[in-house]
Amino acid sequence: MYTKHQWEDAHHFNFKYAQYLPKDYDPKQSYPLVFFLHGAGERGDDLDLAVNNSFMQHTRNEGKEYPFIFVAPQCPQDKYWGCYIESLLAFLEYICTVLPVDRNRIYLTGLSMGGTGTWMLSMAAPEKFAAVVPVCGSGIYWYGEVLVNTPVKMYHGDCDDIVPIQESISMLNSINKRGGHAELTICYGMGHNAWDVAYAGDELVEWMMAQRLK
Repeated sequence: MYTKHQWEDAHHFNFKYAQYLPKDYDPKQSYPLVFFLHGAGERGDDLDLAVNNSFMQHTRNEGKEYPFIFVAPQCPQDKYWGCYIESLLAFLEYICTVLPVDRNRIYLTGLSMGGTGTWMLSMAAPEKFAAVVPVCGSGIYWYGEVLVNTPVKMYHGDCDDIVPIQESISMLNSINKRGGHAELTICYGMGHNAWDVAYAGDELVEWMMAQRLK
C-alpha cells in the first residue's frame, strides 16, 4: 500500500514523505525498513516524483510487491540532503516508533544527490544501518573507516558524466583498505541512470534482506 504523509515536529524540518507497506501488512509483526533518498531532480512538493526512480517505480507501474516497509522523505527545492542530517535521523527515529520496524534491518539507499546523502547520513550514524546502498553518489573518502563494519553495495555507470564513477571507486578503496566490506557494481555503457540497474529485479532486494546489524 502506497500512501503520502507529512511529518510534524517542532524541533526539526518537517518532511513530506511517501510510504509503502507490504502486502498483508500486520502491525503486530516487525518488518525491514528501506529508507530512500531521492535525487536532485525530485525535490519540491510532488511526492510521486520522490519515489519515481526507486523500488516504488516498479510497484506503481507494474504492481510489484516487496517484503519491506519503504519510506522516502522529500527534500525541498534548491536544498540538498546534507542540510538536514539531524532532521533525517530524527525522522528515521519517528518512523521506527510509529511503524513496526525491525531495528536490526534498516537499509539506507539513495541515488545521485540521494546517493551522496546516503554516504553522509550513514557516516553520521553507521550504527543504525544494517546495509548502505549509494547509487551514483559522491562520498567522503577520508572518512571511510567509519563504515568498515557496515555492508556497502554501490552502483555506478562507467559513462556517468554528472557524478564520475571515480567517486564510487574512491569510496570503495577508502572503506576496503581499512578492512571494510564494500562492493561496487559497475554499470558498463551506462550514464548517470545507474538506478535503472540497481532497483530493477530482485538481486539488490535479496542482498539487503540478508544483512542484519551485528
